[in-house]
Amino acid sequence: MPSVTLRGTSSPIVVSKIICVGRNYAAHAKEMKAEIPAQPVFFLKPPSAILPDGGTVLLPPISTDLHHEVEMTVLIGRGGKNIDEHSALSHVAGYGVGLDMTLRDIQSEAKKKGLPWTLAKGFDTSAPLSEFVPAAAVSDPHALEVELRVNGAVRQRGNTSSFIFRLERLISIVSIYFTLEEGDVIFTGTPEGVAQTVPQDMLEATLRTPGGTQLSSLTVRIGRA
Repeated sequence: MPSVTLRGTSSPIVVSKIICVGRNYAAHAKEMKAEIPAQPVFFLKPPSAILPDGGTVLLPPISTDLHHEVEMTVLIGRGGKNIDEHSALSHVAGYGVGLDMTLRDIQSEAKKKGLPWTLAKGFDTSAPLSEFVPAAAVSDPHALEVELRVNGAVRQRGNTSSFIFRLERLISIVSIYFTLEEGDVIFTGTPEGVAQTVPQDMLEATLRTPGGTQLSSLTVRIGRA
């Protein structure tokens, strides 16, 4: 079963589901020519989409437009249903950084036809994930910087202080519809700057504190399936 690593623990943690948040940064919604949502937008990726640090994202032959979306990721350590916002962060085991790799041409076509985005978002290797740092090491998850460099050049940089929906609210709302379980991963949304990647590109994602201390990092290459 696909799994992730929480720093300081000896055993990998099996992932049961990946819940992604769309349009959680206003600037990203604007660049996608989309409305700022009044309620969180959710979609799922299968655990088989997970790619560990150092792996290769495989571009399927059905697409010619693979986009990167860097995001802070959240590892659930304690499950629950109908979780109250005031206790939501106590369900978090760790924080990391991930890439929501998207077949933009496939997604755009699905949107035009009113079809689901599953293929565009959930293909194998579409969810590269870093190691998670324990939640206790993060004093405020709403004051962290996410950054993505492609071939050494900065493509995306944002701060979780710009979330439209804070993490407490996201966890609470998700738990109304999806029972959260230990090992679930939440992608919290991407800042502006999403763009195309091509085979041989090197992608380096980082999660940092306000003072610049690196909490977690992820490096992957782009290849072809």
